[in-house]
Amino acid sequence: MDTPAAVPVKLSVLKPATLLLFSFFLFAFSAFPQTQLDAHQQLAHDIFKQLVDIDTTDQHGNVTTAAQAVVDRLRAAGFPAADIQLVGPSAKKMNVVARIHGQGSAKPTLWLAHLDVVEARKEDWSQGLDPFQFTEKDAYYYGRGTSDIKDGASILVANFIRLKQEGYRPAGDLILALTADEEGGSANGVDWLIKNRRDLIDAAYCVNLDGGDANKYNGVRKVLTIQAAEKSYADYQLLATNRGGHSSQPRPDNAIYELTHAIDNIGAYSFPVHLNEITKGYFAGTASIESGQTATDMKALAAGTADDAAIARLSTSPLYNSLMRTTCVPTMITAGHARNALPQRAEANVNCRIVPEETPDSVLAQLQKVANSPKVEITIVKDNGIQPVVAPLAKLRPEVVSKVKDVTAQVFPGVIVMPEMSTGASDGKYLTLAGIQTYGISGLFDDVNDVRAHGRDERIAIKDYYDGLEFNYRLIKALNP
Repeated sequence: MDTPAAVPVKLSVLKPATLLLFSFFLFAFSAFPQTQLDAHQQLAHDIFKQLVDIDTTDQHGNVTTAAQAVVDRLRAAGFPAADIQLVGPSAKKMNVVARIHGQGSAKPTLWLAHLDVVEARKEDWSQGLDPFQFTEKDAYYYGRGTSDIKDGASILVANFIRLKQEGYRPAGDLILALTADEEGGSANGVDWLIKNRRDLIDAAYCVNLDGGDANKYNGVRKVLTIQAAEKSYADYQLLATNRGGHSSQPRPDNAIYELTHAIDNIGAYSFPVHLNEITKGYFAGTASIESGQTATDMKALAAGTADDAAIARLSTSPLYNSLMRTTCVPTMITAGHARNALPQRAEANVNCRIVPEETPDSVLAQLQKVANSPKVEITIVKDNGIQPVVAPLAKLRPEVVSKVKDVTAQVFPGVIVMPEMSTGASDGKYLTLAGIQTYGISGLFDDVNDVRAHGRDERIAIKDYYDGLEFNYRLIKALNP
């Protein structure tokens, strides 16, 4: 049947009321574009929304509710009950582990994200946004966890379902683990699984979506990193004690004076530059997107020829400074027992992020030397009596790097791939210490000038989410042929 030719509409002949209505609809559709989603994108969207709408904070949330929602999704998609495990130490802190069976000719690979999120208060967010309500607005998805890391968790669930329904059988098993208490709390899911059910997650290596950066610069995608190292967390207590006395008779041995003297000395100190193969690769790669003196300094740093002036220039950036060395900073101070008394006790917490190949004890020795305050006692803070442990580097597997570059070129043409050491901490530490080398590879882009994870109005661009979904799908298949 012939299709009649389109008839142009002359706005001049429309009645005022009709013109007003016509203009309204034009505005509505231009201001709120309708996203047309494929079936697998719609599935990911629905899982994403469901997870964000569930409060999984340690303070008043429930991780198990989100884990059970994932279990229900997997069962509905055809995963046998035997291939889905809901396990953990307590009713509110359960982890979900699922498996797609391969052909048995290669070791399994583990794909990881966490379900818990940091605290968020509605009154702190912009009007119309609830941190525990998934909201689509202005080409973004808003809500706590949209960038850390329920975007990654929902992508993994959606892609495992897609692969299962396609009948995909790689050489080795695919393992999905979504866990509790990465952001804090007393029941870290990865640590619990290693100690209690390692059989469920034992793998040749792990890909952690809560690691590695995909960076936009002023909206332009430029860098995707493979996180193969991370700094380790350690706290140190600084304690000054004194007999105290009446505040009307000040004395120079005041406990607060002693403590602040030590803090000032530590604050003025920079640990020596300590690079490794990961950070050298990072600075060499970043030099290609920097320019001028910064690019020159980075090239020299990566080559081991940077002078003191180059290091000083790079150290003005908090990020680059943190990647070059161990860093320590005071985070809490408590002192005194009465407003009208000399303090008998003054203490501070100094938080350190330690580069691989240094140790909490070596950092302690340096802090004691730098503080130069014999009356201030410095000790390592032990969690439940356990001293912090520094995670080793993960050895970069050539086949992993090669496949990441291939898939990046397909989905994000022009984006460069480089290794990275995280300045923070992730669950990858537990796995690497247990002999399961872990690589942070997210494919979920964020703008370096507008990072909102853990903060107000957390969000991810809608396009970045669905492109990240496709990137992860292709990467799973590339790494598990």
